[in-house]
Amino acid sequence: MKKNIFIFGSILAVLLSGNMIYMIYLMYTKENLQTNDLLGYAAMVIVFSLTFFGIRNYRNKELEGYISFGKAFKTGALIALLGSTFYVIVWLFVYYLFVPDFIDQYSTCVMNQCVSNGSTPDEIEAKREQITQLAKMYQNPAFVVLITYSEVLPVGLVVALIGSLILKKKVKS
Repeated sequence: MKKNIFIFGSILAVLLSGNMIYMIYLMYTKENLQTNDLLGYAAMVIVFSLTFFGIRNYRNKELEGYISFGKAFKTGALIALLGSTFYVIVWLFVYYLFVPDFIDQYSTCVMNQCVSNGSTPDEIEAKREQITQLAKMYQNPAFVVLITYSEVLPVGLVVALIGSLILKKKVKS
C-alpha cells in the first residue's frame, strides 16, 4: 500500500505543483489576467482523479480485486494528503524565495477583475478591505500553510470519498 500511495501521491504532487507554478507565471506575465475559479477547481478535480486510479490500482494489484470502503478511503486520503503536502511545501518555497510580492500581484489581479466586472464602488471597497485582511494574515507562516492546505486537500478528500464509494468491493462469502 505504501508504494502505491507514494507513486500516485508523487505524480499528483508534481501535477498540482506544476499547475500552481504555471498559474503564478501567468499572473506575473499577463497584465490583465482573468481568472476563473470554477475552471481552476475543475482542473484540480481532474488532477485529483489520480486518487481514484491509485485506489483502483491498489485494489486490483494487491488485494485481488476486493477492497472495503474504509481501506479505499484511507488509501485515497493518504494519496491526496501526500500530494497536498508536497503542494504546500512547494508553495512555501516559491512564495518566500521567488514571489514574496505575490499578495500585491494577487491584489492587483483581483481588483482589476472587480473593476472590469463592473462592480460598484462599495463592492470594490469591500473587496479591497478583504484583500488587506488577507495580506495581514499572510504575514503569519502558519496561516500560509493552513490556507494553502485548504485550497487543495478538501478537493482531494472529496475525490477520494467518491472514488472509494465507486470502487469498494467486498469479498464474496
